[in-house]
Amino acid sequence: MKVILLGPPGAGKGTQAARITQSLGVPRVSSGDLFRDHQQRDTKLGRLARSYMERGALVPDDITIQMVMVWIDAQEDAGGFLLDGFPRTLAQAEALDQALVGKAGIDKALYINVSQEELVRRLTSRLICRGCQTPYHKEYSPPEQAGECDKCGGALYTRDDDKPEAVMKRIQVYLQETEPLVEYYREAGTLREVNGESSITEVGQAVEEALSR
Repeated sequence: MKVILLGPPGAGKGTQAARITQSLGVPRVSSGDLFRDHQQRDTKLGRLARSYMERGALVPDDITIQMVMVWIDAQEDAGGFLLDGFPRTLAQAEALDQALVGKAGIDKALYINVSQEELVRRLTSRLICRGCQTPYHKEYSPPEQAGECDKCGGALYTRDDDKPEAVMKRIQVYLQETEPLVEYYREAGTLREVNGESSITEVGQAVEEALSR
């Protein structure tokens, strides 16, 4: 099964992506993973992407799509794949569909829907260890000692992009650029939507049911 995972920042995509890959037995990748891999291996695509990133410019869609297709081709015998948070824009979705012509397209686009109010509450409550980078959440997974990492004893802090003003900006960017993908895949008949505001277990069950439909 070939699946795309959609959802705003804070929707729990990472948690559910891990469950999906284990359940379906397929490999998973995000565009960030691909950028890091190509740059570490110093590939031609990696160098091209770096040339844009060093100037503070967005990496063009055609370069990102090429990276994705190289990865998809390498998974030919894997029985499917999960694209985590990609495509991010309508243009990327259209380019991906075009690149998949002749390879059979996307089977399902899974959308984890969470309200803006809940997203802000979740994202502004995240904490990161300065030492080992272990993530925590003030409500869902708090440390045993306030402000202190359970693993290494390092100080916990809130990332700049998890502060209220930055969170609202991230959500607005998502709504402007990525939300149109929901309608795109709905019109294609591949969209499966789940409520992401339940517990992790309940969302996971809803995801499994959505993928089995």
